[in-house]
Amino acid sequence: MSCCFLLLIPCTQPASGEASMSHGVVTCKYPSVFFGFFSIAALIACTLVGICSIFYPCKGKSVPYKGLFHSTRMVLFFQIALSVFMVAGGMLLRATTTELIHLTKNVHRHNVDSTNCPTAKTGLFGGAAFMALDASLFWLVCLMLTNNAREDYFDEAREEQKGEYGQVLITDYETTGGGKA
Repeated sequence: MSCCFLLLIPCTQPASGEASMSHGVVTCKYPSVFFGFFSIAALIACTLVGICSIFYPCKGKSVPYKGLFHSTRMVLFFQIALSVFMVAGGMLLRATTTELIHLTKNVHRHNVDSTNCPTAKTGLFGGAAFMALDASLFWLVCLMLTNNAREDYFDEAREEQKGEYGQVLITDYETTGGGKA
């Protein structure tokens, strides 16, 4: 509550569930946890696409791991993207399973006087969503660094095929016609 006061934001309780009292117990009706599981699946899909796009051969030519992870920035952003993915996935999984537990155990005998239903912390959902967004942005940065690594690797490969500078081919030729040779 003090955090809301400091930010000058009105503090409201998150949408918990509809409580209904009957036979001396409180039964709570919660919304579906479909979006929680959908966000976990979307985060996993984003990470798989990010990893596949880094290691997928471009125009039929693949870059070896040594050439791909030659840059310290690439290694650093790849590790950060994986770490943020794991933290976001853990936070999403914890919040979704907590809400699923509330959904399955919705009869409360100890809470008869209150009409409040327990709920997962919305700050955990919000933080997990922000971390998932960060993970996708880090994968985007990794993809841009991968494109740079591919260009550098293929430019070096082309320079090896060109040969050395200073080689000149000299030919003798004769002119025919009215001029002097």
